[in-house]
Amino acid sequence: MTRHLNSHRLSSYFVNTRSKSVDSSISASQNSNAIPLGSDIAPVQMSYASFEYTTPNKDSNNPPVIIMHGLLGSKGNWNSISKNIHAMTNRKIVTADARNHGDSPHTPEFSYNHMAVDLRALMEELGIKKATLIGHSMGGRTVMFFAHAYPEMVDKLIVVEISPISVSPAFTRMSQLLEQMAGIDLEPNVPLSGARKLVNDVLLKHVPDEGVRNFLLTNLVEREYGKYKWRVNLNAISRHFQNLVSFPSFGSSFNKPTLFIGGANSEYIKTSEHIDIRKIFPKAKFAYIQNAGHFPHFEQPKEFIETVSVFIQRNKTRKLPFG
Repeated sequence: MTRHLNSHRLSSYFVNTRSKSVDSSISASQNSNAIPLGSDIAPVQMSYASFEYTTPNKDSNNPPVIIMHGLLGSKGNWNSISKNIHAMTNRKIVTADARNHGDSPHTPEFSYNHMAVDLRALMEELGIKKATLIGHSMGGRTVMFFAHAYPEMVDKLIVVEISPISVSPAFTRMSQLLEQMAGIDLEPNVPLSGARKLVNDVLLKHVPDEGVRNFLLTNLVEREYGKYKWRVNLNAISRHFQNLVSFPSFGSSFNKPTLFIGGANSEYIKTSEHIDIRKIFPKAKFAYIQNAGHFPHFEQPKEFIETVSVFIQRNKTRKLPFG
């Protein structure tokens, strides 16, 4: 559907969304050419939102940008960032919910391979032959996997707060958090605000950061009046969590422009790993955003948007402001 925005671009700018997917998957036999890494994988129909102009402009032919969120996130986390990147680059911006997240279907299967197949199916559905891919944390590994599996469909790659070499201890501790979330008794017959307060009080014992708790609480939704559920598939994510911790070795490199963005206060992208990362991504550049941790797009949005936009728009002969 199309939902117009109340903004100064009202006459030329719109958001296209698919909030819910009717079918949980697309037949693998109907899409067999799209799945060279596992013909037994049936892609799900991902929920997505896109930000674009209604009339062509000089940048209309440039590759669009597709953003993949992190673990327990959703496309909605990126709405403000997407609008601003669109405004700075004039590119079509697509944000999507990974399977078992947001408004996308739940399935018992969950891996980077599955999410890469889903992303390819979405690009084919939208008629996108090549795109710049942005991924945060789990989404960063998804787009790295995709870049190796389908390099012809990637123009540039932007990886935020994750490495292909190792994972932060903070990421591995997420498995404990998943268990704690699944064990919370979601009391019925209370307002949503009351349900979120009850869950917040439980999470407070395990998650001291209020911002992280608020981020997790966006996943608590009302199933029907007075009854609540987690919109993330905690069972599938927990069961396949080790698939997210480990990252496969492809035995090849992705030789296109790649930018790794880390928070200066985070340990997810270590400077000691730059050499090994460049063995996999020979054209990798690195940028660290000051006064930011694992969520630089939330903590320092202005610098994040500028860093991303410069990389997307840069002329190949122009010197980058990062190393």
